[in-house]
Amino acid sequence: MKFILNYIRKETWSPYVAGVLLGLVGIATVWISDSLLGASGAFENLAGLLGKAVAPKLFDNMYFNFIMPPGITYGVMMFVGTFFGGMIGALTSGTLMWGKKGAANSDAQWKRIFGPQVWKRWALAFIGAIILEYAAGIAGGCTSGLAISGGMLLAPAAFLFIMGMFASGIITALVIYRKNY
Repeated sequence: MKFILNYIRKETWSPYVAGVLLGLVGIATVWISDSLLGASGAFENLAGLLGKAVAPKLFDNMYFNFIMPPGITYGVMMFVGTFFGGMIGALTSGTLMWGKKGAANSDAQWKRIFGPQVWKRWALAFIGAIILEYAAGIAGGCTSGLAISGGMLLAPAAFLFIMGMFASGIITALVIYRKNY
């Protein structure tokens, strides 16, 4: 038991252990909730819920009435659980908010590429997350929904997505970091 607690407290985990645990979580999710992993629709559900409360006529359309109905859905609950799970993970590893090195997002590579300003790195990360969420909405799913759950189902679209994700990541790294890495 002490070994498990010490392992949980580590800042980084083996990708093999994390992969096995993610697979078990995926299986447990389907078994317990009869749903697949995926949370990109949660933002639309929450936006619809807020929008219908603030401007009901504006949000009375086909998208929010039939395609992505507003409410506290399974995806919203998973989104909230993922947030708090990440917070618990960061807390147990001692990296909550400021990291073990004492500064928010203090990675040397980030500092070298984007500058020493913490606010700038947080702003870039936030903008990147918005772009990612928008793209997930266009694609009809996020990484967890398409790559992980689709991969568990051996869906060809999942493997095409994974190849595209890695290819775009390599191209992006080459553009941003040039020949440094």
